[in-house]
Parts: sequence; C-alpha cells; structure tokens
Amino acid sequence: MSTPDTATSKSPAGIRDVAALAQVSTGTVSNTINRPDTVHPRTRAAVEKAIAELGFVPNQQARVLTGASSNVIGLVVLDVESPFYMEAAHVIERAVRESGHVVMLCNSEGDTAREAGLLGMLAAQRVRGALLAPASADDDGEDRYKELPGDLPVVLLDYNGGPEHCSISVDNVKGGRLAVEHLVELGHRRIAVVGGPTGLRQFADRAKGAREAITAAGLDPEESLIEVSVSGIGIQDGRRAVELLLEDDVPDAVFCGNDMLAFGVYRGLVDAGYVVPDDIALVGYDDIDFARDWVVPLTSVRQPIEALGKGAARLLIEHSARDDAHTHQQVVLPPELVVRRSSDLRASE
Repeated sequence: MSTPDTATSKSPAGIRDVAALAQVSTGTVSNTINRPDTVHPRTRAAVEKAIAELGFVPNQQARVLTGASSNVIGLVVLDVESPFYMEAAHVIERAVRESGHVVMLCNSEGDTAREAGLLGMLAAQRVRGALLAPASADDDGEDRYKELPGDLPVVLLDYNGGPEHCSISVDNVKGGRLAVEHLVELGHRRIAVVGGPTGLRQFADRAKGAREAITAAGLDPEESLIEVSVSGIGIQDGRRAVELLLEDDVPDAVFCGNDMLAFGVYRGLVDAGYVVPDDIALVGYDDIDFARDWVVPLTSVRQPIEALGKGAARLLIEHSARDDAHTHQQVVLPPELVVRRSSDLRASE
C-alpha cells in the first residue's frame, strides 16, 4: 500500500522521456546535448523544448564519459575570506558563464596537503580544468604541478610558474617598488614591510621590490627597511604585525603586502595612539573595493583584477581544449599605485 508521499512522488525525467516527448531517438537527444552542431536546427529545437518541459537535467559525469567536455571549472584559492580572491572569483565566474561553464570554488587555506587533495577531487569529478592560486612557493625547487592527477589542465592564478605551466600574474616586484618609491619620495627613511606567510611568493616578490626601491634611493636596507612576516593575511594578522613593530623603533611608514593586513595595521596603530598618516604613513596592496572607503582612504597598489580574472578564464578554456598546437603562456600584468590620504594628506581620492 502506498502512502500519499510515495503515490504522488515522481522520478526525475530521463533521456528516454525526452526522446519520447520530442519523438526522436535517445541518440539524437544525446547529440543535441553534447554535439548540438550535428543536429538539424528543427530537431534540436524540438529536443530543447522537451528538455525544458520535462525539466530534464543531463548527468554531467555521463556526458564526460561519452567524450563531451565538462562544463565545470575548478577554482582553488588560498582564502575564501580574502576580498581579493572573491573579487577575482566574481570576474572569473562571469567570464566562464559567457562560454557556458560554471565554477566550483575550493579553499586550500594555504595548506599544500589540502591543495593536493582538492586537485585530486577535482580530477575525480572530471572537471574541465582548474584555476589554482598555489598554497606556497616551490618546495626545494621541486615543481609540484609537473604531474597532476588525471592529467588535470591547470592554470596558475596570481603566480608565475615558469614556462612549464600556463599562468597569469601581476608583476609583484614592480608593485613593491612602486609602493616604497612613493614613500621615499614623501621623505620617509624608515619603512616597515609587513608580509604574510613566508612561503607565499607574492609576498616575497613584493618585499623584494621594496628592497630594490630602498637601494635605488641610495639608502641602506639594513637601516631603512624593517621586514615583518606574520602567519596569515587578514586583519588580525595586521594587528599582530603592529605588536612586533612597536617592540623596536617605530617606522615612519608601513607598506603591507595586502589591504587586509593594512586594515589591521591601521587598527593596531590607532589603538597604540598613532595617527595615520600624520605620525605613520600607510600603503596596502590589491586595492580591493573597500580600500577607498576605509576610515582613512587607503593608498594601495592596484592589481588589475578584471584583466586577471578574464585572462585566467581565457587561458584555462584554451588549455583545457587539449589542442596539440597549444603552447603554455605566462601572462604578467602591470600593477598601478593609487595614492590616497593614508600616505599623503594632499591626496584628493
């Protein structure tokens, strides 16, 4: 005896239901879904109408087994709470949606073991490919991405992995130079650089650019540059950096490896009784949307997030097409310094 629930329940529509309604074979339905260009437009329209009426949802894994390309793209970031990665994810999602793809967002939390597990999971799900913000710098010069599970096509995001990989990144060394050149031009001679985990190449490159700017100005990095690294990349990590800085002589200015660290440094300095920029100038990195609306609008090195996201999506679509003529590209985008009141009271923005 059936209950009301089981009596009224209805199984999801299958490919045979679509074929019956459209009065075509199941093979024609399959071709309409996977190879629509091989189906006569009138027949294709009938099948698509039947799919819509029945609410039929194709099995993506079954599609892939027939040789069709998956429409799922993996995106593995270091921190899903990071506004930079979320802004980039928004651009990427919009870009791949236009080509009929969807994004599966994953968070490595900066852990290489977790990253490896996520890449394995994405390969098992037979995604088309993955965009990856690497969890750390190279391990003892070894290339962690030389052999990927399931021959998963990967494009490195915000990271230049060299000629063996497709990648898109921003010139972080130049970004660090721009920030510190600006502070030196304003007359600051004791500048702190606050970075995140030492294994992240982005922060190492930004610090390198800062050292280059100090040296080019004829200053001694040993005397004019204070480098502090913290374990994370968020606001609380920026507050911790201030505690470390105040253990020594207070700097004239602080350059932070990202805007979230800069927000934390600002809070820490204010709590300690300092005024930004009257007592200490402050510069961030990324120029996330909130930077210009901060308590004191934040000077920041702008990453071209729109170009970064769109370029990443394009590279992955091309790379994952598995065309024998494909060659890996390493796209490097230029950063831009946006001056606001946190470093210069004369700034209008």
